[in-house]
Amino acid sequence: MTQLDHAHAAMAAGDDAAARQFYRVFADATVLLLLDHEPAGERINPRVFDLADGPVVLAFDTDERLASFGAGSNSDPNSGFNSGPQPYAALPGRIIAQHLAGQGVSLGLNLGTGAASETLLSPEALQWLADMLGADPEQVQARPVAFYPPRGLPTGLGDALTFTLDGAAGLALAALLVQVRYADGRRGHMLAVIDAAEPAQAPLARALAEALQFSGVDQGELDVTFLASTDPVVPQIAQAAQVFAVPAAKPAPLRAEPAAPGSNPDRPPKLR
Repeated sequence: MTQLDHAHAAMAAGDDAAARQFYRVFADATVLLLLDHEPAGERINPRVFDLADGPVVLAFDTDERLASFGAGSNSDPNSGFNSGPQPYAALPGRIIAQHLAGQGVSLGLNLGTGAASETLLSPEALQWLADMLGADPEQVQARPVAFYPPRGLPTGLGDALTFTLDGAAGLALAALLVQVRYADGRRGHMLAVIDAAEPAQAPLARALAEALQFSGVDQGELDVTFLASTDPVVPQIAQAAQVFAVPAAKPAPLRAEPAAPGSNPDRPPKLR
């Protein structure tokens, strides 16, 4: 079973937290979007199926599932498929959701394969996911005066932070989660990211804001700050904190491979 299979099974048997986790896994998974024809440059055309409930595009989370769907369709003379491999683009689920949002199109995930994650994401579900992915951190000014061990936070927050920080390899040293009291009397929680390079801070802030959204924590319940390990307040925070390690950077590949469509988040493919 794939990650999406496990996440979908947990969602079916779980609560809202499990549902948010499924969408989080889908957003970060690379899925194979079925195309109408081979990509031309950066512009791709998803294949749209007009079903009784409205237009649907299809995506699969493994090569084998895409191939099994195509093989099954080829046996039907009314399917409209050509024999042989089907054109597709390997894209993160987040890119697909953000492009399909607001277009009234559903996404069929692993349809016709019998996979545990076989499901139909409605236009409303895709819009919800795009809204979650569009969360921007709010900037606030506050002076912390005391730190305590974290408490009362959703159980899924730790998993969400670990998931996000594992994807930030080499961008910071660690992150420290504490309960905090500010000079104005307000209490809350704070995540202090240690030794993050200046260019990495804005992307990390956005990724952490997204992690909060998917874990069910309102941004107002947890503040994110960036500190140098030499800052005098860091030892005070560390004494009370839950520590999340950030993996070291992986060695760069010896030979660069050509970029697949959609692999550069700053230049997403253009869906028609």
